[in-house]
Amino acid sequence: MSTALITGASGGIGKAFGEELAARGMDLVLVARSEAKLHQLASELQVKHNIKVDVIVKDLTETSGINDVFNYTEERGIKIDLLVNNAGFGDYGEFAQRDVNRQTQMVQLNILALVALTHKYLPFMQKYRSGSIINVASIAAFQPIPYISVYAATKAFVLSFSQALWAENRRYGVRVLCSCPGPTDTNFFTEAEFPETIAAKNTQITTPEVVVQDALRALEKGDSVVVSGGLTNNAIANLSRIVPRQTLVSFLEKQFKT
Repeated sequence: MSTALITGASGGIGKAFGEELAARGMDLVLVARSEAKLHQLASELQVKHNIKVDVIVKDLTETSGINDVFNYTEERGIKIDLLVNNAGFGDYGEFAQRDVNRQTQMVQLNILALVALTHKYLPFMQKYRSGSIINVASIAAFQPIPYISVYAATKAFVLSFSQALWAENRRYGVRVLCSCPGPTDTNFFTEAEFPETIAAKNTQITTPEVVVQDALRALEKGDSVVVSGGLTNNAIANLSRIVPRQTLVSFLEKQFKT
């Protein structure tokens, strides 16, 4: 039986990945900070789908967390067939006015943890000439966005990194996908401290379940990128190809300003 490792698995898109992959018969390794939520989800999925679920309670903003996750799977002989790098967070506001520690933690989680975990598990996938990686980014990846400047930049990194790995690893039979959802029904806007007036502008909200289905379908097709949320989000993702970058960023500054 194959095994998927999911970061940020206690809620939102990560939880939805766990539920769908369990329904498909995969064993799971769930990683997040929320111990109670992880154990509850693990118990539910084990009973419902008769699978094996390992829980690793770690904060991946701490560099030691990556080694702890990898060592856990290595010591138990758990071969990871699908890595879902989903853990991440955002932060709203003028960059100069926000807490710098929160910004650097965002870079650590959204970029460095993703890169490090990918580097841990990818060589084994290449060796066995099988395996898949899904990196969860955002439609924010396609252009700079004022007031979520660091978040958008981290997701732009994830998009670029994923597309490069997609090309590098085709010859090994390893699939790499970047999932770029638009506004999704999770706690993202609350945790990022978005003003209600800005969050309310997102009238087309996608469910985590749709994001997961879109990602798994695109992965099976061998795509490098998938945008969830229908034609509107696909149009947004392609704006930077049509509209001059400076014009687009000026427009977005007005849209995201309170």
